[in-house]
Amino acid sequence: MSENQTAFKPTLGLFDATMIVAGSMIGSGIFIVSADMLKYVGSSGWLLFAWLITGFMTLTAALSYGELSAMFPKAGGQYVYLKESYNPLIGFLYGWSFFAVIQTGTIAAVGVGFAKFAGYFIPALVWDDANTFSLLGLKVHYAQLVAILLIVFLTFVNTKGIQTGKIIQTIFTSTKLLSLFGLILAGFIVFKKDIWLSNWHNAWTLQNISKENGVISYTPLLTAVGLGAIASAMVGSIFSSDAWNNVTFIAGEIKNPKRNIGLSLFLGTLIVTIIYILMNVVYLATVPLNNLAFAQDNRVALEASHAIFGDIGTKIIAIMIMISTFGCNNGLILAGARVYYTMANDKLFFRQASKLNKNIVPEWALWIQCVMACALCLSGKYSDLLDMISFVVVMFYALTIFGVFILRKKRPDAERPYKAFGYPVLPVIYILMAIAFCVLLAIYKKEYTWPGLLIVLIGIPIYYLAIANKQKD
Repeated sequence: MSENQTAFKPTLGLFDATMIVAGSMIGSGIFIVSADMLKYVGSSGWLLFAWLITGFMTLTAALSYGELSAMFPKAGGQYVYLKESYNPLIGFLYGWSFFAVIQTGTIAAVGVGFAKFAGYFIPALVWDDANTFSLLGLKVHYAQLVAILLIVFLTFVNTKGIQTGKIIQTIFTSTKLLSLFGLILAGFIVFKKDIWLSNWHNAWTLQNISKENGVISYTPLLTAVGLGAIASAMVGSIFSSDAWNNVTFIAGEIKNPKRNIGLSLFLGTLIVTIIYILMNVVYLATVPLNNLAFAQDNRVALEASHAIFGDIGTKIIAIMIMISTFGCNNGLILAGARVYYTMANDKLFFRQASKLNKNIVPEWALWIQCVMACALCLSGKYSDLLDMISFVVVMFYALTIFGVFILRKKRPDAERPYKAFGYPVLPVIYILMAIAFCVLLAIYKKEYTWPGLLIVLIGIPIYYLAIANKQKD
């Protein structure tokens, strides 16, 4: 076998692809974000409404991406769709944002999530000032080092071939899906009617919940401000539901991609959406609303697990989150490098990233992704960046789905083995909802919008530098 291969080998079936969709989506978010969401909307009805809207948007987007994935069944996914629908600049801006923070920041955040929950078993990983040291002027937690070691390990594993990454993904995703369904079943078995009824008192009163000096206060919201609060709450649910499109990045390694990518997108997002809704029902059926909103370190799943299993519930949920984040990061690391590989083949990324190693994977692209994710781990700014980038992620999703309309007009005779379900109604609904989400964030949560846009815009001069270098070759 030669040292560098020139093409990916299709080895992943429908089940494998579905495991990548579900596994990449479920990290630590579902165990944590409902606390902050409740602070924004202040009631059980609006909390579930935010999750339902997010689930609807995710499923609708996945169904629309099915058409694009069938038209362009090759590595790169969303980067390729944007390039083909619009122009290379738009595709590059997505790819640049993907490398700068969307994928690498998520890898960093999920890695630190793994390390934090390992702190339940290893005291040195508890997130406090006692477990820190100085490195090049930075205050570094031991948990950050563990996160870096995890990222390096999973990167190394994925350089050994897609089969190794597939095995890890299948084992860990299957385990966490079964564990989550087990937790949901246990939650329904110990369903606490008095807590449920109490949590549904004034279930549709939209309000902010705040806590100062131990006193909890409620601030009713007017309609316009209330819409802003819902959009702000959805930052958490959208982050938790993101990365569903990772399977499109590895299209070159999926058997019968014209069928299996679209189907895996639908099945994976449907499974995760159902789990997320049911998990929040379990939270509301086992823990009082204020306890959820002000759970220690936002760990709502821990509160629910403790209510279901007692003291051992803490350990159970910690193990579940470690399994979840481990599998999630494997999927993110495996898929992300394929975007840089495709960009490099377009001469819009480091040239070395365009090569496959003897195991037919883009090893150099995997390692440059690893370096960026580890740098974000050390910076400690990954979570801030991810909040800021939510606006940009949804914006790119909307642009990509609008690309379905553009390509229907530009290439009416192109082969479309699968057509977007509900076209044009569902794609239009998604685009309108995405625009509303972005506008509301821009008005009510400016700190979630302009920094993310700035990251994207920095990509413009980088693109033209890449073009200039390309012309010199």
